[in-house]
Amino acid sequence: MDRLKGKVAIVTGSTSGIGVGIAKAFASEGAKVVVCGRREAKGQAVVESITEAGGEACYHFMDITVPESIESLFEDTKEKYGKIDILVNNAANVGLKDGRVDELTLEMWDSIFQSDIRGTFYAIKCVLPYMKENQGGSIINIGSMASCGGDLGSTAYACAKAGVDMLTKSTALQYGKDNIRCNCVRPGLIVTPENEAHVPQVLKDIFLNNIMVNRYGYPEDIASMCVYLASDESEYFTGQVVTVDGGLNAHVSTVGEFKEMKSRTW
Repeated sequence: MDRLKGKVAIVTGSTSGIGVGIAKAFASEGAKVVVCGRREAKGQAVVESITEAGGEACYHFMDITVPESIESLFEDTKEKYGKIDILVNNAANVGLKDGRVDELTLEMWDSIFQSDIRGTFYAIKCVLPYMKENQGGSIINIGSMASCGGDLGSTAYACAKAGVDMLTKSTALQYGKDNIRCNCVRPGLIVTPENEAHVPQVLKDIFLNNIMVNRYGYPEDIASMCVYLASDESEYFTGQVVTVDGGLNAHVSTVGEFKEMKSRTW
């Protein structure tokens, strides 16, 4: 369990949900983890859980919408640990029901873009000098399956996450010469302690009928992919957008309905 031994990792938005799973997985593999987000009590609880399990972690306040907050995160991490090897851009405003084009206001659009693409861009911009100084690093952006195709709603969120996909490729291309890799992980339906009670059963049923492995995803599923992308095992892997969704987006859209008909015509 030392695939990340000696590495320093920052996981934004790691006070809940997928971020917690990633932070704990990194720590279990030997990384020194900076847990960050706006909710200090929850962040400290994650740190305590990691240290009780024998890992090393600390909490740092960060608001992904405030540039100065992002800057201080990297400055303080470098001062504390001497380097930054891994950045996971997980913090975002999940606006899955932000609406159709005619329903969205400019304020709604700007709010989602500020956290979901502007914040990710600025975090990458800020970490690059540290990774160049370190002669390499791994940047992992957390995208969304919302960017895979059009939807009846969530327009701004989907567009912002599509931007994360392209930002990933551009970063990988421009800084590969510096031994800095950048990849994106697009989760499918991930059930977390925070959202499980709020996801309608009818929605869970629709997803489960189209997921190939016959179960919902969990934070640990995303964390396992992130460990690989953060480790030296993936040193030849960059510029990729990897969908971790149990096969949800790997088939034509009519599969769920045909399964209910017990038909193999798909």
